[in-house]
Amino acid sequence: MAKLYFSYSAMNAGKSTVLLQASHNYRERGMHTYLLTAAVDDRIGVGKIGSRIGLEEKADTFRAGDDLYERIAEHHELQPITCVLVDEAQFLSDEQVWQLARVADRLGIPIMCYGLRTDFQGNLFPGSARLLAIADVLREIRTICWCGRKAMMVVRLDQDGRVLEDGDQVSIGGEESYVSLCRRHWDDRNIGPEGQLKMFL
Repeated sequence: MAKLYFSYSAMNAGKSTVLLQASHNYRERGMHTYLLTAAVDDRIGVGKIGSRIGLEEKADTFRAGDDLYERIAEHHELQPITCVLVDEAQFLSDEQVWQLARVADRLGIPIMCYGLRTDFQGNLFPGSARLLAIADVLREIRTICWCGRKAMMVVRLDQDGRVLEDGDQVSIGGEESYVSLCRRHWDDRNIGPEGQLKMFL
């Protein structure tokens, strides 16, 4: 039976690297993978999944309101899909997560989702909340805080490097905008000694 997987982490833990490696492993064995990423994330260009270590792959994009079950089913008819891999899964809607679950349950295609669990205010993203509730398998991809503890949270920085307390839940940015922290240092809004900050971004 195909399963719905959710691999989650704080920022800069290597989620996209893990996704691209998984896709490569399937394709190396002659299998076909279908990659999806959020259209809103255009850091390296729309329709691309990229990692901080330089790996990059083209992907279809999803937006609010897209029917992912219908799209995957149509693609599967044209060319059988072995596995669907979804990057930036936190941006999925509640209904889109259910659509992916139906792909696993009714079409028998494994769905591997990768995304953030919480935003910079410590709140669950809608897509992540539904995935945590209904995914068959949950996996944590770990990264570390500047202090060496496991980073579970993320803070958003303004252009001067100050921690922001308010703002929209979705604001696309990378290492210049976000810092992953352990719960204690997130609670203290302590991004670490200036000399260590760049090292652990």
